[in-house]
Amino acid sequence: MVDKNKPQEKRGGWLSRFAPGVRKIVSRRDTPDNLWVKDPDTGEMLYRSDLEASLWVTPSGRHMRIDAPTRLKATFDGGQYESIDTPDVPEDPLKFSDGKPYKDRLSAARKAAGRKDTMAIGYGVVGGQEAVVIVQDFTFMGGSLGMAAGEAFIKAAREAVARKVPMVCFTAAGGARMQEGALSLMQMARTTLAIQELKAATLPYAVVLTDPTTGGVTASYAMLGDVHLAEPGALIGFAGPRVIEATIREKLPPGFQRAEYLQEKGMVDRVVVRADLPRVLGQILSMLMGGNRQAA
Repeated sequence: MVDKNKPQEKRGGWLSRFAPGVRKIVSRRDTPDNLWVKDPDTGEMLYRSDLEASLWVTPSGRHMRIDAPTRLKATFDGGQYESIDTPDVPEDPLKFSDGKPYKDRLSAARKAAGRKDTMAIGYGVVGGQEAVVIVQDFTFMGGSLGMAAGEAFIKAAREAVARKVPMVCFTAAGGARMQEGALSLMQMARTTLAIQELKAATLPYAVVLTDPTTGGVTASYAMLGDVHLAEPGALIGFAGPRVIEATIREKLPPGFQRAEYLQEKGMVDRVVVRADLPRVLGQILSMLMGGNRQAA
């Protein structure tokens, strides 16, 4: 019979008989939550390090969305580039709230991304050709076009003019940033004027359309390049296909608004896999710079 008044020995299983140092060695290790990534097309589980090595292109050919730092590193030769700061802009000028204050949404997005807004700018060598590259990051509030993005674009264009090098823009956006209202729509005109500065300096402006490029971005600087490249399968358009189908009450043709369909229709010059983009961009930009071509 067990004496209830007698202190009971604490039971911790067989590991409790080992010294604390040894117990730590054989203890269960935590497995990272993001060790595996699901292929959105096949459902196959892919090892994260393999995806990173393939520039986030799955075995099925899906070009997954990547953030700005990853894009810049993959674009510049040797992954080396000079980072260019983006300008500061007034925050929440409209004191907007959609159930959550805009300032709070900005703070959360900045904490997750580790930078001020959707645009990131770098200067370096792309495929042997010096260039200023600006990247629109869909992971930051859907790449939405706002005042900060517009100012960053203008800064990139003027950096290209000052350095006398071409400019490359990687687009990815769901549209204008509604929290900034008409101020966000004004960036369509302002970025268009910045492109005119490149043209006046006879410097090439190349656009790489990535998934997705929609809304006011498509209606402005995404479609004003001297050359338009696109990644395979990228969704490119103004309104989304579901909105169009609901409006016209008709089924859209297969592949509508995808990069390959738009290349066939002449809206995109060439569809290029991610790994080949630096080489192709370098060739095109070098040709345009070597010919001292007046930007079209």
